[in-house]
Amino acid sequence: MTQSNRADSRTPLVEMRNMCISFGGVHAVDHVSADLYAGEVVGLLGHNGAGKSTLIKMLSGAYQADSGDIFINGERATITNPRDARRYNIETIYQTLALADNLDAASNLFLGRELVTPWGLVDDGAMESETRKIMARLNPNFQKFANPVSALSGGQRQSVAIARAVYFDARILIMDEPTAALGPHETQMVAELIGQLKADGIGIFLISHDIHDVMQLCDRASVMKNGKLVGTVDVDDVTDDDLLGMIILGKTPGNGAV
Repeated sequence: MTQSNRADSRTPLVEMRNMCISFGGVHAVDHVSADLYAGEVVGLLGHNGAGKSTLIKMLSGAYQADSGDIFINGERATITNPRDARRYNIETIYQTLALADNLDAASNLFLGRELVTPWGLVDDGAMESETRKIMARLNPNFQKFANPVSALSGGQRQSVAIARAVYFDARILIMDEPTAALGPHETQMVAELIGQLKADGIGIFLISHDIHDVMQLCDRASVMKNGKLVGTVDVDDVTDDDLLGMIILGKTPGNGAV
């Protein structure tokens, strides 16, 4: 865990201020603020419909906010679509991972951004070489470079999706339920990958339903309920039950409901 960032004088990688969005008159996100620092993992917790995924989709460009401001490295950002988000080095790894099952790791890493030879042909050798380099850093045990990703385990598939984001210079990573349906060994693999990303100074928003995941993987946790922010806490300062109370009752530890 990192030390608390509450008194951090550094500029946040991301600052979202008073974000609002409504669908059909329902306030899906209602004046929510959140921030993220380099080398930090902030967990976003809450029931289905709490607003956590909707908040992050405004950062990833999937939704346009009705109101509110986003700052990247202290400067106001305009994010109206996913292309804008990538320009700010924001990458999203969805729960589905968006991998092409019939292709190998290198072909997935460079999907749509293939390396080519001077003659305009796809350079499979160069792509595999680059994939081996980044995997050696992120997941040294990864060896299945010739296999289609459909033959990989859940943790290995996460490795490929993370490598793709990092290779293309992600500094802000959004991870949606990264350990869903993974066993203990695979979950530990993802935890080690996240540790490597933190060491590289990448900031991560981690969306999860799993309190134990958040306690293990995150430095801070922001809990949402009914479109509002219940509060943000340092995970070292709270228990599982504290987080559960925030999710279910909308109470911050030691305080009443918000």
